[in-house]
Amino acid sequence: MRHLKFVLVLVIAVNLWEGGDAKFGEKGEISPRRRRCYDGSLPKRLKKKERKPSVEASGGDVCVQLYPRVSCCPTRRAPEPVLPRRHARMFSNDTECSRLLEEIKCAPCSPQAHSLFRSAKHESVSLRQPDLPVLCTSYCRHFYYSCRGHLPELFQADVDEFCQYYGRSDGGLCFPDFQPQLPHGQNSNYLGDERIEAINRKQKHSCYCVQEILTGLQQPTSVVHCGDGSQRLFILEKEGFVRILTPHMELLQEPFLDIHKLVQAGIKGGDERGLLSLAFHPNYKKNGKLYVSYTTNQDRWATGPHDHILRVVEYTVSRKNPNQVDTRTTRVLIEVAELHRKHLGGQLVFGPDGLLHIFLGDGMITLDDMEEMDGLSDFTGSVLRVDVDIECCSSPYVIPKNNPYFNSTNQPPEIFAHGLHDPGRCAVDKFHMDTNGTLLILCTDSTGRNTTTGRVLQIIKGRDYENEASIFDLGSINGAVPVGGVIYRGCQSRRLYGSYVFTDKSGNFRVLQRPAEDRPWQERPLCLGSSASCGSSLVGHILGFGEDELGEVYILTWQKGLAVQSYSGRLYKLLDPKRPQVPKECRRPAEAPEMLSSSCSRECRNGHCSPTGLCCCHSGWEGPFCTRAKCDPACRNAGVCTEPNKCLCKEGFSGSQCEKGEWDVQTDRDKDGLLDHIIDMTSYLLDLTSYIV
Repeated sequence: MRHLKFVLVLVIAVNLWEGGDAKFGEKGEISPRRRRCYDGSLPKRLKKKERKPSVEASGGDVCVQLYPRVSCCPTRRAPEPVLPRRHARMFSNDTECSRLLEEIKCAPCSPQAHSLFRSAKHESVSLRQPDLPVLCTSYCRHFYYSCRGHLPELFQADVDEFCQYYGRSDGGLCFPDFQPQLPHGQNSNYLGDERIEAINRKQKHSCYCVQEILTGLQQPTSVVHCGDGSQRLFILEKEGFVRILTPHMELLQEPFLDIHKLVQAGIKGGDERGLLSLAFHPNYKKNGKLYVSYTTNQDRWATGPHDHILRVVEYTVSRKNPNQVDTRTTRVLIEVAELHRKHLGGQLVFGPDGLLHIFLGDGMITLDDMEEMDGLSDFTGSVLRVDVDIECCSSPYVIPKNNPYFNSTNQPPEIFAHGLHDPGRCAVDKFHMDTNGTLLILCTDSTGRNTTTGRVLQIIKGRDYENEASIFDLGSINGAVPVGGVIYRGCQSRRLYGSYVFTDKSGNFRVLQRPAEDRPWQERPLCLGSSASCGSSLVGHILGFGEDELGEVYILTWQKGLAVQSYSGRLYKLLDPKRPQVPKECRRPAEAPEMLSSSCSRECRNGHCSPTGLCCCHSGWEGPFCTRAKCDPACRNAGVCTEPNKCLCKEGFSGSQCEKGEWDVQTDRDKDGLLDHIIDMTSYLLDLTSYIV
């Protein structure tokens, strides 16, 4: 009797365990960690001899190749066709549709078959002869267009309706879920990276890899993209150069921007001066606007006790060359006097609200320094927020009315938040903005002026971070200061999506994740695999982060060489080894960079275009597109103003404003002759008087 009770309890426990998995899995699915075959049984781990191809049954061999280690099918025997047999006779064996059906036929062999055929759409259906598995979105669309001409009975709906029923786009388990082990050159499915399986056996579950993209850079500080579809990467070098890396990994020889004669860069360690940041306007493809921050020599500005000036300027790309900036289009937005060469900040970021955020450090400035500098550095230690999309030519920006100090008399209205010390790379989540316009902004920062302990801050409007609590404290690890990070919104890694990836200069990588909006942030270390398991590893000190148009994360390092100007900077890409380097659903064709084609860029010749397309005239010009020269005073007697303050007079008129006619000239001549005659007569009378006397 006791044995019978034990068996009953065991059966109930097993049922509750399996039911709990289905209950607490995503959308009613069985948890992916508990593999189950279509009939609920456990999959079988294949032996090496069972993985070898067979001459007898080609269909079974396809499935063995797709699931070489764990399978739900007996070896060397093809599974039953997923679709009814009448459909299989409607196409030839040499079509793409035939190849896809051979793959889909193996879905019941998947060790996850129970989940593939029991989606939320089919959960009310009891186990029966399978129809189609849940297809990954990109695979579903490919299957639709490849087979709709061969299987018209199946494809009665359009592609969106078909894939809405049979596809899955919410990140859950879908077919194909396998890692292919096919002959070289045979493209079976969208996962096609033959190295992934080998890497998986060596790599720890929590570790990521870095792929070396580029070497030979000189002190790179940041890498950004312009968002125009060209997928170009723009690499900033500290001395004042911006280089272009094409989608084909070719570094263009001609710099995109060369302002090294303006930039004052520091050479010694800890000297942060140089080219600091670059941000492209959200509408860059149409207006060609970009914004740059750099430090410059005090000789180019007013004299004073400050060491240098941090300057934020606007540039426009060349009308003739999309890979080069027209440096003549410079417009200064902000200049900040700074006393020291550390804690500069200077990062520029556009948020999804279209506003420009400028992050400034405290510059190691004390209250005594502020008094000595006569208030020239009121912006230090602050986040500034300005609107550059204005219909006004007299100012380069306006203050958003919802800035916290818009009507304040004590704080500059540009300030969005303050109390920062040494902000590293700050990140604005481009996919997060609530109905109140609140953004998700994360920054690494130091906790004081003379400390290497770090913190991670969530920047909120109007907060003073001298007293505000951080969302995470880094502490001090061998004196390594925080560098900053990126909010990952890429496609390659599903594990990192929505996470804040950051580090310090020694390479202690971490990840912050938040399960929900109302939940606290959770921190964990980010493991980077060795060169043996990943193929490459980070070399040198971490200098900065960046991301491309697809949201993938890049890391910049630099290793100090013997020469003062050492070209030992490197660019790496962060990869998830559990996924292909470029999954098919993540691919996007690169567009060729286009030249500016707006009406303002074509017709505004004697002025500059604002970000909104308004032609702002240079001094001495006027009109909708600055085509009319302006003379002050105006030309008279029907004269034409051809150049600023230069009149072209009609025949018979002269003078700077064409104020004199021919009769005026003759009258002037007569007056001059009469005056000469009077002078001569006066001289004669004087001489005669002298003779008489």
